[in-house]
Amino acid sequence: MLSRKLARSIAAGVAVIAIGGGTYGIIAATSSSASTSSSASTPASTSPARSGPASGGGGSNARSGPAAGGTVGTVSSVSASGFTVKTATGQKATINQTSATTYQQGTAPASASIVTTGESVLVLGTTDSTTITATQVTVEPAGSGPAPSSASAVVPFSRGASSTSKQAGQIPADYKQGSGTIVSGTAADQATEAALAAYPGGIVDRVVQLSDGEYEVHYIGVNWPHHIFVNQDFAVAGAD
Repeated sequence: MLSRKLARSIAAGVAVIAIGGGTYGIIAATSSSASTSSSASTPASTSPARSGPASGGGGSNARSGPAAGGTVGTVSSVSASGFTVKTATGQKATINQTSATTYQQGTAPASASIVTTGESVLVLGTTDSTTITATQVTVEPAGSGPAPSSASAVVPFSRGASSTSKQAGQIPADYKQGSGTIVSGTAADQATEAALAAYPGGIVDRVVQLSDGEYEVHYIGVNWPHHIFVNQDFAVAGAD
């Protein structure tokens, strides 16, 4: 009898353990299922697509990747591998020089030695954020002419300030942001030069040819303009 009582006690104990174990398994499974369900129902956090640097210290806008562009400003420092430029609005750009970089003093060919602190330069090349790998550096003659009236319309980048929204001149009627084809070479250089001459202070990080043959020059480092429109004769038609 004692043996039968002991056997029943052991069996009861096993049943409790089994029930307890089953309960734990259900809880664990439920927890796992809830976690999986939560993960499935909550979209993963993704960063917005960007083609360039985020707004912030560099004051830059989004873009798809390194592309033809440039900037104009004053040389603020020089190193063995390049130099830095400070634009009219205070934006800084790092210029990398390579063995393929060419130099001009005005319109005359020159050497890298012409790049010295305090010189006013136009830099053309491949822009990646606020870094430009220069293909051509032109030291502009002192007193080369007064700034165009449009230059005063440029709104410098200011941390925390809302982006300025306005239009100047003529904007293509069917223009949609993001449309067109990114271009390089001579056309991109000419469009970049035209945009920088009209609205100095920022950095061109890409040039897009629109369906009508005109160009949209994308501008970063300032709160306005964001897009500068250049016609097929490489004259600035408008900005927004």
